[in-house]
Amino acid sequence: MSRKRCPWCGDDRLYVAYHDREWGVPVHDDRKLFEMLVLEGAQAGLSWLTILRKRTTYHSAFAGFDPEVIVDYGQDDIRRLLADPGIVRNRLKVESVIKNAKGTLTIKEQFGSLDCFLWRFVDQNPIQNRWRKISEIPARTPESDLMSSELKNFGFSFVGSTICYAFMQAVGMVNDHLIDCFRHEPVRELGQQALEG
Repeated sequence: MSRKRCPWCGDDRLYVAYHDREWGVPVHDDRKLFEMLVLEGAQAGLSWLTILRKRTTYHSAFAGFDPEVIVDYGQDDIRRLLADPGIVRNRLKVESVIKNAKGTLTIKEQFGSLDCFLWRFVDQNPIQNRWRKISEIPARTPESDLMSSELKNFGFSFVGSTICYAFMQAVGMVNDHLIDCFRHEPVRELGQQALEG
């Protein structure tokens, strides 16, 4: 008998693996959080599957998502990136990664870590939703509105509220697996363990 999954991942093997292993799992590693902010911003106007297929190239193109390296990127790096077919070659999106790296370093100076800053928006506690249908899941919430606003105050771009909510779903700040999805309960338990640990 096949497992019941959230219908958005379809049957593409890469998409299914992402759904089964990553989506909704709480993330507290700064580098991984920055990576997901970058990738969610790159996804704007495109499918998430397109970004998943480019993810490996993004890792190499952007120094393993190390903001301390990316912050020093100049015009030569931008030209190199815009010539790379393995990433989304949109100048505004490429430049946003550099801006967001700068914002990340400022946040780390003020809050100690990107993790501390971002998880404040859910009081360090993953929101456990119990949706029955995809149509019930919101595109944005008051928490994502606030996250978007504060990130913009730190100079970030491609961090609108809808992008921030997709980010929150991806890194486990909210559990939006449908209740009949086989991942709903394990992800809920991971959130509880993180809170207790």
